[in-house]
Amino acid sequence: MRDLEKFEMHANSLCFVFMKTKKRVQNAWAMYDWANSAYNLVITSTVFPAYYVAVTGGEGAPKVSFFGWHVTNSTLLEYSLALAYFIIALLSPILSAIADVRGNKKSYMKFYCYLGALACMTLFFFKPANIELGIIASMIAAIGYCGSLVFYNAYLPEIALKEEQDKLSAKGFTYGYIGSVLLQLICFVFLFSDFADGTFAARLSFLLVGVWWLGFAQIAFYYLPGKAGNTVHQQSGSIWTRGFSELGKVWQQVKQMPVLKWYLIAFFFYSMGVQTVMLAATIFGSKEVKKYVDGQWVNLDAKDLIPAILIIQLVAIPGAILMASLAKRLGNIKVLLAVVVFWIGICIAAYFTYTNIQFYVLAVCVGLVMGGIQSLSRSTYSKLLPAGTSDTTSFFSLYDVMEKMSIVLGMFSFALVEHIFESMRYSILALILFFILGMSVLCFVLKVQRRPGL
Repeated sequence: MRDLEKFEMHANSLCFVFMKTKKRVQNAWAMYDWANSAYNLVITSTVFPAYYVAVTGGEGAPKVSFFGWHVTNSTLLEYSLALAYFIIALLSPILSAIADVRGNKKSYMKFYCYLGALACMTLFFFKPANIELGIIASMIAAIGYCGSLVFYNAYLPEIALKEEQDKLSAKGFTYGYIGSVLLQLICFVFLFSDFADGTFAARLSFLLVGVWWLGFAQIAFYYLPGKAGNTVHQQSGSIWTRGFSELGKVWQQVKQMPVLKWYLIAFFFYSMGVQTVMLAATIFGSKEVKKYVDGQWVNLDAKDLIPAILIIQLVAIPGAILMASLAKRLGNIKVLLAVVVFWIGICIAAYFTYTNIQFYVLAVCVGLVMGGIQSLSRSTYSKLLPAGTSDTTSFFSLYDVMEKMSIVLGMFSFALVEHIFESMRYSILALILFFILGMSVLCFVLKVQRRPGL
């Protein structure tokens, strides 16, 4: 009897240690969102786009020279982002295969993290006279950010049970919003400081993003587990083509699962809209939205745009939590469908947005659904993976490629329409079409899905 009691006490002790370790790993995973979301907010969404527009002209549709190519300033930035995401979409399958075979997924996550962080630091040297440096460094930073997320997302089904994944995914985004807002507030203080060099405050913000990203990422790198190599995959094929081969195999599996297949297609279409809005919002605000100052309407600057983006980030925290809660009650697909309809309304409102007050109201609406749709999309995909899937990296590589290609096509379409009509408002109409396509496919998914909880 005593032996049985000792065994039970030992088992309970091991269970406690396991749960404590698991919690620590999950928190560390979420901390990577805290680290890298500083890039997403400062470089992608606020300071860098506003700074770029300001130093390249701002008013009307100014042209810039990029290695001799003369193009509208905002169009150049949009094209460069589309190219950066196209590169990462091509690289992701290759590097996912290498990490899977060699068992060093964490190493590649580190590589991309360091690449992106150092590129952000390089932006400190971006001034009006060297536009090429700014564009190239921003592209490399985007590649680093997206590349690390391939491996970061692949950890989700490995460190959390299916019933935990919605909550943990939302927790990651919540950590990201809190961390990025804290750094943004620090940058905000610099922007309001009186420096002799008018560009110094913005460039210092870029430097701080790299330091923040690099520093806090160490928490995740310390606690996240490694992954053993897949010896089956090591038996055949070149490592440089294996990634695409694995994507082909994964897609063949996906084709046999109607819900997952159609969900990915829906995700592809509505992501074209969501991701483009997130990447182009600040550029749109800088060029298309005005404020009334001293009897005249003038363009918004970084000091006007940062509060709008902060509103989005702060509202996004309860928004992500609310969507996770609604998904638990109503099902993931129904909630995603409702949110996509809401996004269509946002795009229509954006087309008619001309003043800073309207822009701030629009920011509240975007915040309510921005983080939630990303978090819920990721966890829905994770839930739809076949039971007992061990090669999560390949499945999430497919997910990541779909997302990145949606950004490529979304940003390219947005830039092309602006290039033709020299107005972002017509580009917004194209985004509405993408959301309608995503909504239509989600309606079909709702008909064919039978899994409880979805």
